Amino acid sequence: MAEIVIGLGTSHSPQLSLMPETWSLHAENDKRNPHLYGLDGIHHTYEEVLDMADASIEKQLDPELWQKRYDICQNGIATVSQKLAEANVDAVIVIGDDQEEVFQEDNFPAMAVYWGDTISNIPDSLQAPLRRAAWAYGLEEKEYPIAKELASHMLSSLIEQEFDVARSRYFRKGQGMGHAFSFIYTRIMQDKLIPMVPVMLNTYFPPNQPTPKRSYNLGQAIRNAVEEWDSDARVAVIASGGLSHFVINEELDHSVIKGLQDRDTEGLFGLPREHLNSGSSEIRNWITTSGATEHMDFTLIDYAPCYRSPAGTGCAMAFGYWS
Repeated sequence: MAEIVIGLGTSHSPQLSLMPETWSLHAENDKRNPHLYGLDGIHHTYEEVLDMADASIEKQLDPELWQKRYDICQNGIATVSQKLAEANVDAVIVIGDDQEEVFQEDNFPAMAVYWGDTISNIPDSLQAPLRRAAWAYGLEEKEYPIAKELASHMLSSLIEQEFDVARSRYFRKGQGMGHAFSFIYTRIMQDKLIPMVPVMLNTYFPPNQPTPKRSYNLGQAIRNAVEEWDSDARVAVIASGGLSHFVINEELDHSVIKGLQDRDTEGLFGLPREHLNSGSSEIRNWITTSGATEHMDFTLIDYAPCYRSPAGTGCAMAFGYWS
């Protein structure tokens, strides 16, 4: 049978691939971001979040601290990449979210598996200053390898396990994979490409977001599917995205990390749902991966709350592995 031999988790924010001296420019975009949720779990404008922010956040905007956290993040990415290479796997299952890159309001499944022969990457149309981070998601149109046999098997197995999962064999003209997946090919795999099974969760958009418990159970079902596969393949599962953003919530992040370390499923299931919206919703990807690797121990590589404005906006980056 096939076997999951490692689990990995990595943030994938554009901020990871922007030099720290540009973070303040990135913060200007936050003033127009329609997806800000405050520490109260309620949707707010930037001005409202700024009014509620602790004055001590100003200390988080020191250029030397920015450089230190940038370095932590680059080391985190490099370590995840190294762990994947050392695991010598035949396929990777990537748990990521779709932010209206593939799915739209005409049809937005709670969960879907891509099972085409290959998957297209279309260069990201990021706006300045984020355009400087586009290299992290691929700068040319290109086809990337898919673990099609595993993907097909997973679809059948998940249906048998009563997960009504959607499937995509190709995307519409002009569409490519979401950045949750291109980041893994480009920054984690780099030049050593491994066939992937993209699993797309609707973490962002209510009302059909999977609950934390359903996300965890999906991970368990993915592990069952892998172990039922008539193959001797070594498989990795990767959580792409998170932790809290676009308003950083360190208390939430530390609750998630502790829950992963302690295998505290009830704690993970009980995370306040109002705090799992917008970018912070990607925490579900880590919960799904923890379900697939529940037989393993989680090790945190590093955590860096990368604040970029006095309102507390930014992205809390995390990197870890299950082994």
